Amino acid sequence: MGVAREKGYTLIELAVVVVLISLFLALSIPRFQYAMVTDDLKTTTRKIIGLVNGLRNEAIREQKSYVFHLDLEGNRLWIESDGMGEEERALAREGAFKFPQGVRILDIWRRGKGKKVDGEAAIRFSKKGYIEQTVIHLGSEDGREFTLELSPFLGTIKIYNKYVDIYK
Repeated sequence: MGVAREKGYTLIELAVVVVLISLFLALSIPRFQYAMVTDDLKTTTRKIIGLVNGLRNEAIREQKSYVFHLDLEGNRLWIESDGMGEEERALAREGAFKFPQGVRILDIWRRGKGKKVDGEAAIRFSKKGYIEQTVIHLGSEDGREFTLELSPFLGTIKIYNKYVDIYK
């Protein structure tokens, strides 16, 4: 009878695999973290999309009209609703979400109103959740641009990771 050999991995083989996995993680996590966490343009785009979708749902649920304000020069946004008094409107404006440094609103196009590159723009949400057909262009200091196309009836937002002049 021969001696039975046990099958398995040696300590050296396991150590090499652990070192290789650690090396791959050490190289990939910082890139992933930068792309997902610190990209202010993507974060701001996701924030706007979330606010628009939430506001649409809120308008339908509460049967109330809302206005989504965008300040193109101050790079900020705030929300007002029907029934708000002047003091509440002033508080909403004061508490506006300020875009991160390096992210700005390039312009906004609305059906029937054309392209706006300065001042303020207001996107109205009806009680049924309908909005004005709108295109929002965002840009960052490093030259990247995003286009958000808000559909009036479908409740969808198309996102392009470049400047798309959809309606000239």
